Amino acid sequence: VLRNAVHVEEAEVEKCVRDVMKEKKIEQKDTGFKTNLHISLLQISGYRKLYLNVESLRKVPYDSDNEEHEEQLIELWNLLMPHENLKARITKQWCDIGFQGDDPKTDFRGMGLLGLVNLVYFSKHYTDEARQILSRSNHPKLGYSYAIVGINLTEMAYSLLKNGALKSHLYNVVSGLPQMEHFHQFYCYLVYEFDKFWFEEEPESIMHFNQYREKFHEKIKGLLLDCDVILTLQN
Repeated sequence: VLRNAVHVEEAEVEKCVRDVMKEKKIEQKDTGFKTNLHISLLQISGYRKLYLNVESLRKVPYDSDNEEHEEQLIELWNLLMPHENLKARITKQWCDIGFQGDDPKTDFRGMGLLGLVNLVYFSKHYTDEARQILSRSNHPKLGYSYAIVGINLTEMAYSLLKNGALKSHLYNVVSGLPQMEHFHQFYCYLVYEFDKFWFEEEPESIMHFNQYREKFHEKIKGLLLDCDVILTLQN
């Protein structure tokens, strides 16, 4: 009964709670147990559902013929560079916000639309911080490619969700079903903290990026081992 209960949909959780209590001969009037089990089952099944939603977004390739995709890309530019107009859709200007070439669509290959959605979310909800970090990423000695690193951190957030490392964090953040919003918020935390970490570490050059990324990854994995952990940026 319990094994099945962790895979149920939200609407079936109430019935599963009753079934578990009956099976374990727990008084139905024990409201404390009932409430806690209800929350726990929502969190467990919700985590799995969130992973599937994140994964399905990651599997959507960026399509320059898709109007919605293009609108999000232009929105990203406008949020980060409000005083500078794009001269064309394909232009070297994209390098100014940290893409590799003159068409960002090629940079989304690994993480699909998830990479873009994350970048836009951070820029929209933490606009001042995003512009500040973009500015810092242009540092003459410690600079890095803002958008490319952002997509790289999407991969980090995704892998931590996939391997279950985000469970304690998400269970502490929401007493119920974790949503896509909570994943985006964790991503924002990673972007903000990675920028701080990068400048504290002062790497010799961007050529050492993978080494420092791994060090940062290990640091985050260590923090996530704390069962009381909550890793979010405060608005």
